[in-house]
Formats: sequence, structure tokens, C-alpha cells
Amino acid sequence: MKSHVSIYEKLLEYQDTEYRDFQARLVPNIPKDTLIGVRTPAMRQLAKSLVGTQEGAAFLESLPHKYYEENLVHFFMLSMIKDFDDCVDAIDRFLPYVDCWPVSDQASPKVFKKKHDELLPHIKKWISSTHVYTARFGIRMLMNEFLDYDFKEEYLELVASKSGDDYYLKMMVAWYFATALAKQYDATIPYIEQHRLEDWTHGKAVQKALESFRVCEEHKEYLRNLR
Repeated sequence: MKSHVSIYEKLLEYQDTEYRDFQARLVPNIPKDTLIGVRTPAMRQLAKSLVGTQEGAAFLESLPHKYYEENLVHFFMLSMIKDFDDCVDAIDRFLPYVDCWPVSDQASPKVFKKKHDELLPHIKKWISSTHVYTARFGIRMLMNEFLDYDFKEEYLELVASKSGDDYYLKMMVAWYFATALAKQYDATIPYIEQHRLEDWTHGKAVQKALESFRVCEEHKEYLRNLR
């Protein structure tokens, strides 16, 4: 418990109450008093200083954390784990405690890029989870890691078939398809043409694609007719 408190105290050194108020508006689903108000560079720096230390190891075991920023530091630390199996195990322990989209969306473990074959089964498991932010994390990892050279059309169906009423889950599905339209247009456009996504998600996916600088104007013109 002592190491947990000391990390909280270190976070307090970087507190910016105006920034806390701004962050609270971005994550309205968690209590404002669980936010400290620390900017991302400071949290990344703290996470880097904790990796490989006894204090850091104790912090990773001290779940659940109380504060939003503690969860972010935790995930930043996980993203720096160099062993694939250790990284996945640590993520599996942490994901059930993730309670908002910024924590779910921040970390992209570096080791994942070298282990796509081993990673895919874990991504499928995460996406199938009933826990919103575990599923959201899985979709984001599929988007980050499997929309380029390792892309397969079947991954589109994996995301399209993910149903749920939660706003943050539906928004992640929309984000995935908007990114897929930018990177894998020919394979993705039938999902929009055939209206394979739920109405709200379909609309958001098209909107995000129209707002993206990565989607060419010719494709945007066609997408405007599919809203």
C-alpha cells in the first residue's frame, strides 16, 4: 500500500485543477473526485521511471486503483513490457478494472507488433468480452495492428458482429470502420453499401470517414450518398 500512496503523491506534484475540470467533461461516466488533473507527458514519464523497479511492480499488483491517472500510468507501464506473454497476462489482469475510454485507448504495447500470430487469439477473446472496455480495447488493437499488411476481410465481420448499446462500444466500432475505409476501402465499402452496421454506428462510421484526411475526396463523395 505504501508504494501505491507514493505514486499518488507523485501524481499530485503535477496536478493542474483546470486540466482536471477539462478532463472531467471528457469522461462523464466516472466520478470527478477520482481525477487528479495530470497531463499525459508527465504520466508517461512517471510510468517510464517505474518500469523495472520494486515500487512499480508493487503498483501493478495493487488493483484496483482509485484514481483515473493511476490507471493511465498502469497501462503506460504495461505498454513497455518486453515479453509478450508477460504483457498479455498483465493486460488480462488489468482490463476488468478499466472504467473509461481514455484508459482503454491510450496504451499500445510495443511487443504486439512483433507477435501478430500470437496476438490474434487474444484480440478475438477481448472483443468477445461482455465488459465494454475490454471489448473496446480488443477492437482498437485489431484496428492498430491488423489493418495494414496483416489485414484479412474476416476481421471486418468480427467487428461488425459486435453488438451492444453502450455508446463507447458503438463509437469504437464506428472508429474501426472509418479507419478501415481509409486503409482497406475496397474490402470495407460493401459493409457501408449494404448497411451491415446498426443505424447509429453506420452514421458515425461514415461521418468519421468524411472527417478523415486519410480518405480521398473521390471516396468521400461516394460516402456522402451512403449516409
